[in-house]
Amino acid sequence: MSPFSEWENFYVIIGSSAAGLTGLQFVVIALIADKQTPGTLRQIDAFATPTIVHFGVVLLLSGILTAPWPSLRTPALLLGACGLAGLIYSGLVIRRARRQRDYKMVLEDWLFFVLLPMAAHGILVAAALTLPSAPERSLFGVAITAILLLFIGLHNAWDTVTFIAISNRQEEETARKPSAKSP
Repeated sequence: MSPFSEWENFYVIIGSSAAGLTGLQFVVIALIADKQTPGTLRQIDAFATPTIVHFGVVLLLSGILTAPWPSLRTPALLLGACGLAGLIYSGLVIRRARRQRDYKMVLEDWLFFVLLPMAAHGILVAAALTLPSAPERSLFGVAITAILLLFIGLHNAWDTVTFIAISNRQEEETARKPSAKSP
């Protein structure tokens, strides 16, 4: 019996959650597009795209771990490649966040857009390396990665929505105030 079979329900649930949240993120992007002053491409690259990537990784992990693999070697390689790609992508997010000038990142942003995703991908690499020799323990590492990325994405999507709502309200209030030139 495959060690993955005991995890199948977990990955069906978490993969479905990631898929649903990905769709909601598209709604967020549509809201941004309707703003009077929409976000810049650099802001979207730095903040919205990583959220989609996190949800996509959760979907990918769910797909990898629900496939009927004949051995542990191929999924270990795929998980390791996914983890390494995530670490490289985290470096790209750092670069993109530093390049955008329209928003000053605070500690919480660095935590949820850089540090926690890097930790999740590091855990995934470690889990991939130990999958062939200790599958039970390794699969908990993959599960931690999936849950962490799902909650990071959820936090970041919520942060984006609240930022849009607040900035829209501030723009509306500014537009309603009479200018200094009015009699």
